[in-house]
Order: sequence, then C-alpha cells, then structure tokens
Amino acid sequence: MSSKKVDIDSLIAKMSLPQKLGQLTVLADALRPFAFDVNPDTFPWPPDVVSDMIRKGEIGALFNGVGAREGYDLQRMAVEESPHGIPLLLGADVIHGMRTMFPIPLGEAASFEPALAERTARAAAVEATAEGLHWTYAPMVDIARDQRWGRVAETAGEDTHLCSVFAAARVRGFQGPHLDADDSMLATPKHFAAYGAAAAGLDYSGADISEQTLREVHLPPFRAAIDAGALSIMSAFNDVNGVPATANRHLLTTVLRDEWGFEGFVVSDYTSDFELIDHGFAEDEKHAAQLSLNAGLDMSMQSGVFMKHLADCVADGSVSMATIDEAVRRVLTVKQRMGLFENPYRSLRESDQPPPWIAEHDELARDAARRSVVMLRNDGVLPLSRDTSRIALIGPFAEDTENLDGCWSIFSDRSRSIDLVTGLRAAMGDGSRLDIVQGSGIDTDLDGGIDAAVAAASAADVVLLAVGEPASYSGEAQSRTQIVLPDAQRRLIAAVRATGTPVVLLLRTGRALALDDEACASNAILLTWFLGTQTGHAIADIVFGDYSPSGRLPISFPRDAGQQPFYYNHLASGRPYRAGGPEAFRTRWRETPNEARFPFGHGLGYAPIRYSTPRIDSASMPWDGQVVVEVDITNEGSVAGEEVVQLYIRDRVGSRVRPIRELKGFQKIRLEAGESARVSFRIDRAMLAFCRADGAFDAEPGWFDAWIAPSSTAGEPVAFALMPAG
Repeated sequence: MSSKKVDIDSLIAKMSLPQKLGQLTVLADALRPFAFDVNPDTFPWPPDVVSDMIRKGEIGALFNGVGAREGYDLQRMAVEESPHGIPLLLGADVIHGMRTMFPIPLGEAASFEPALAERTARAAAVEATAEGLHWTYAPMVDIARDQRWGRVAETAGEDTHLCSVFAAARVRGFQGPHLDADDSMLATPKHFAAYGAAAAGLDYSGADISEQTLREVHLPPFRAAIDAGALSIMSAFNDVNGVPATANRHLLTTVLRDEWGFEGFVVSDYTSDFELIDHGFAEDEKHAAQLSLNAGLDMSMQSGVFMKHLADCVADGSVSMATIDEAVRRVLTVKQRMGLFENPYRSLRESDQPPPWIAEHDELARDAARRSVVMLRNDGVLPLSRDTSRIALIGPFAEDTENLDGCWSIFSDRSRSIDLVTGLRAAMGDGSRLDIVQGSGIDTDLDGGIDAAVAAASAADVVLLAVGEPASYSGEAQSRTQIVLPDAQRRLIAAVRATGTPVVLLLRTGRALALDDEACASNAILLTWFLGTQTGHAIADIVFGDYSPSGRLPISFPRDAGQQPFYYNHLASGRPYRAGGPEAFRTRWRETPNEARFPFGHGLGYAPIRYSTPRIDSASMPWDGQVVVEVDITNEGSVAGEEVVQLYIRDRVGSRVRPIRELKGFQKIRLEAGESARVSFRIDRAMLAFCRADGAFDAEPGWFDAWIAPSSTAGEPVAFALMPAG
C-alpha cells in the first residue's frame, strides 16, 4: 500500500498554533481501556478534556489504551470531526509481547539469535496492531553494565555489538517490510542516550561519561536501529555530562540529525521534559518547553508543557515558529509514511469481535523461551529421564503463576500461561511422581517450610529447586544495592543441598545475580530468566532433554555484588592481575578475584563441543583489506547440539587505552552427534575502529589479537597486523 502524498507544508500552513502544538503532544489514552500502574499518576487528563482536544485537532497521539473498536471511534473523531482531519497515532508499551508474552529482552538476547528476536517482535506487532495500536516504545537498546539497575531486564545486555544486532532485528520485526501495512508497528529505540550508564545503577541518575565511551559503547545500537528503519526515538530521563538528554542539543540535533541524518521524530519519555525543573536545568514549565524543543525534542509525553507554554515562547521570541513547524513536519511525515493519511483506520475496526488467538505464536513463544535458557553448570545430572522415580519440585516459584512474564507485561493474557508445574507434569505423563513443596516465600521464611522441603528432597531422586527474583525486582525504578538471592531462599538452598540429593537450580531473574558458593555448588544450574507464556513447557523441554540448552550469557555474572559495575570488555589496566601472578599492588579486590563467576558468552549444552586451534589466512591485513580467521568445531557427544561461536578482538596498542577483548561477531551453528563444521569470520578495518585520540572514528595500524571461542574468557588468540594506509 503506498502512502497518500499529503502536501505536508500546505497542511501546516493551514493549522493554528494550538493545532500544531497538539501534534507535538502525546497523552495517556483515558478514552479506552488503559494500562494502569505503569507510570506515576502525574498530570492526569480527564476523558472529556481529551475528547474535546481531539475534536479541535489539538492532540496528535495517545498512548497505552487498547481496543480496536474503541480506537476506531477515536480515529473517526479525529479524521471526521476535527478541522484538518489529521489522524491520531496510537501507541503503547509493547516491549516483549502483547497478549502472548515472549522472554524478557535480556533473556531473548541470551539466544544469540537476532533472527529469533525479529520473529518475536513481528508476532508482538501482529497482536498489538490487531488491538488498535500503531506505535510501540521499544526496543530498549541501552547498554547494561551495572546489574544493580532494574532495567537491565529490558536490554540486550552489556555488549555493544550484541545490543546493536538485536536492536536492528527488533526494529525490523516490529515494523515489518512495509511501514504502512495494517500489522506494522512504528518502533521507538530508547532511551537516547546513555540511560544504562546511570551512576551506581540507580534509575534516573546521571551519566558522567566521556565522549569516547558515549560514541563507542552507548550510541552504536541507536545507529543500528535507525539504519534498520526506525523513525521514532525516545529521549532518556538522565542527564549526560550535566545536560539532561531531553534538552541535549548535542545528542538530539548534532549527533542524531546532523551526523546521522535521522528523518523521524523524537518523543520524550514520560514527563521527562517537565523533569528538567527538578534537574535544576529549567526554571519552570515554560523554560523546560523552550529548552526541549530548541534542543531537538519533537513530541512531549504526558506533561503537556508544549501545548501549555510554547505559544508564549513564540510570542516572546524564545522559540521560533520555524522550529515548531519543523517538529510538526517530522511528526506528520512519519504519519504519512505509516499510511495513516490514506488509511486512517488501519489496525482499527468497527466491530467488537476480539482478534483471534494465534496458535503459531504459542509455538514461537515456547521455542523462544527454551532458546533463551542458559545452562550455567551441569555435572551430568541433566537431562533427567522421564522414568525418574520421584522428582521434588521445591521453592517459592514451584507453583508460582504471577512471575512468569517479568516486567512490562501489561497486556499479557495470563489465562494462557503455562507455569512450571503444568509444564513438568505434561512432560512426565505421570504427575504423581512429582512432589511439590514451597519451602520458603520469595523473601520470607515459612513455618515448617524448611522441614517440608528437606523431607521431600530426602525422598526424591532429584530436586528441581525453583528460586530467584520476583518480577517486581526488575524494571523501571527497581534498582537493588545487593544483587543476591533473598536470605530465606539461600537458607532453603543450603538445607536442601545438605540432604545429598542431586539439586538442579532453576534460577528466575531479570539481571545477573551474585550467587553464593552454596548455590553454585548445585549439580546443575539453569538460568531461566522470565520466559513468558510458555515458561513451563520450555523448561520441561530442557530438563528432560527434548532440547539441548543453547543460550549464552549476554551479561557477566559477578562473584560479589560489590564488583558492580562489572563487564567483560573493560579497559586494560597498567597493573593487571594474572592468575598465578603476584597479588599485591594489582587490579583486584581483597575479598574476591577480579573475574566473573560466569563470564559473558558462557553457556553449556548437552553435547561436549571441541574447538581446534584457530587459523588466520594472513599475518598482515591491508588498510582497506581483510583477513579471515577460522576454526573447526566438533560435537564429541552422542546428541545434537547448538554452539554459539564467538569472535573477539583486542587492539594491543592504541592512542586511547583499549578493552581487553571486544565481541565483533558470532555464529550459532547446529551440529549433529559426531559432526564437525568449519566456522570462519572476515575481519575488516571497520571492525577495528574506535574513537581515537585525534577525534576520528577509525582504526589505527598495529597488532591485534583475535579469538574464536565459546566465551569471553576462553580460547587462544591468533595475531595479525593492520598495515598503514598506502
């Protein structure tokens, strides 16, 4: 479907200033069933006020209301009753699913399968557009290097390359091949920028970082999302080096538009323009509106400061009409590219008939969930035989149904959710062999809980111990100082392990946790995140060997909470600690080694995989040339398995200190029992580029190390030299 070519400039010329400011405003959808408890109850807009603004053409977008029929009525009001018939843009927080919930984004990133993320985002868009939505505030593409931060769960982890490829995949999934299609959903990469660099992992805190770190670490996923077609971006709550992102002209104009050529619009996060006042950056609401718009913000979310104050700013000359017109032009152009002028009722309908249940989405949710699970440890206890005489399922999440989806699952159809007990019983056939004991609460002891757990464990052949964080520990405003299991659960683990019965830890979490020695001594550990609608079936598939775990860690699991922020690709130290070397006056802590408990990229399967010594086709790489590094991978087991083959590179000497390793590529391959495959990567100069001391973003001649390995701490390097230009 081709978009109707509305003459945007002629339309703008006909609009009054209040109508223009309406197009630069998105308000909570108080006229449809609304997602409550998602945001603070700030600046409420009564339904009659919103209806009146729609009829006057003084509102351009609504968010977090659902309903295709109700949406049809709203759109009819905008198109047929307002002066210029400009259609509404209807948005919502559709983060990792609509009615069908897929794994949290962090969990899905553990699949190391961007194509899977594209498929789940596409499914979410199909369901969301059928519910009367056009626009999603996703994907979140922030880099998460501090596990104390609650919003780690929404990210793709700590690595810039991994986050970039997932950002692009999710944009393609949400938007589909044609932005004007009925099932296309406008994507909104967020939060621009450096929101994940919040000081001390405390949500909304500032990010005091160098321009080098900003450009090398935090900006590339946004660029990848824009290159994939994103036409909407959300500004961040935080300040960046003292300038709030929502009024940061360097970010919103110099980088985003002047350097990158971004053609879409920027929307504030929820009241983040108003919050410039508490930042101490703006004197009052009028000043906040002026600063934000002049910096490059196009749309104000919920605060209403644009519609309330920009007319006065125009009158006193602090904001030009040309600046307002340009912002309006961006918003209207995106609406046109979405096909809303030609077909304003796309994704809407007059009937009350609910959208159909899509069985294929349940199948996709199950596959996505099991591909997201990471096996951190296994001494051979897994997989279990279906003939196992007695299995004890113990823990606060044994029968839990409230913590399957994780944060930002506001539209989930929980009537379709498969919990752990249901999945295990379905896989076992004879559910009478499964004993279920809670043992403890999530963060409290239960009277007799430990005794009941010990009795069940003593009578069982194996224990499945379901522990972790509740969904409420992750997400916005859920920062933690101690990223550990609650004491009640730690006591439960110790008591169950003391029985001597083999223990499989089923760990539910939205971040990396600092697991203690007792938990890590379990016979096996499955990291199960928040897996969504098909949680129970997916975990059962892995526990009983119907699927060999293939997930890998997109974040580093620390040894101690005090190591945060902790990430594998840290800069090289002048006094590095090396295993077996001197400990005094080295980069280390007194209490724990300077290393991860489970490193980025780590994960096990049921098939042992052997890597050959890597080979490189040339020890020298021309400035505009390439080198190829390759390795042979062999499945030495008796079952098929999948392996995530990872390419890491280190620049030995640079004009700025370089990370000890950086992920530059990965391939996920499937190997049948006994099968071998050759995996190769091409390395070019773009993969070696960084923000040099002279300000250029490019590589420098010199020696590099390259690893093809199963994790960020494994493997032996091969060396090559990048030759100077000419």
